[in-house]
Amino acid sequence: MPYVTTADGAEIFHQDWGTGRPVVLCHGWPLNSDSWEAQALFLASHGYRVIAHDRRGHGRSTPTWHGNEMNTYADDLVTLIDTLDLRDVTLVGFSTGGGEVARYVGRHGTARVAQLALVSAVPPFMLRTDDNPGGLPAEVFDAIRAGSLADRSQLYRDLADGPFFGHNRPGANVSQGIRDVFWLRGLQAAHRSAYECVAAFSATDFRADLDAFDVPTLVIHGDDDQVVPFEVGGKASAARIKNATLKVYPGAPHGITDTHKEQLSTDLLDFLNS
Repeated sequence: MPYVTTADGAEIFHQDWGTGRPVVLCHGWPLNSDSWEAQALFLASHGYRVIAHDRRGHGRSTPTWHGNEMNTYADDLVTLIDTLDLRDVTLVGFSTGGGEVARYVGRHGTARVAQLALVSAVPPFMLRTDDNPGGLPAEVFDAIRAGSLADRSQLYRDLADGPFFGHNRPGANVSQGIRDVFWLRGLQAAHRSAYECVAAFSATDFRADLDAFDVPTLVIHGDDDQVVPFEVGGKASAARIKNATLKVYPGAPHGITDTHKEQLSTDLLDFLNS
């Protein structure tokens, strides 16, 4: 069965496609592993074993009451990698999944890791604080939590129809299907898990985790990302990670796994082959 069991009994669902050197894909909020389907199919078709899991409380994994924070997400990732006995892994994290990857490295090191990639990712630190004045104000994330409590379904509609895919930009043409499936996958997440994950992706400081990166790292970010602004996310991460390679997608929104899926798939394959 496509599940691994964590120390606290949570069942973590995963998809496992292809053969070859392993690539593990960590998804964004409030989605699940299906959000990686374009990249998973492409990379598995080009000689790699691709594993994509549903974070606890998301998709088909156990909707635990506790553990909806980055340390536990990283420990769950350890369980997945160790149970499947994966080695020379390329870890790829999109948005919140980038935080999961960063905390994995900071907490568990890179003994099993060959490469790292951050895509539209939340590190180094999204929240504005006295020592992180370039971050976003707490009111931004308070509004997301309030929207989740008031009408979670409409919150996800509004994100999909607006900033997530850049559909609110003049001339944008993001299909109804792409926007609808974001809403559908979001509602497959447990309410408490999705609510608590807002704090996990926004208020977790990943700066020390990025300092521990010691393998080749690719950072990909759109410069019109309205969810994790480029200056807050990709640009700051690439500047902090030793010898990171930064690839900027001009005019691209947050959800480039869909809007720029061919370019992203090709860039990831080039990185894997490098």
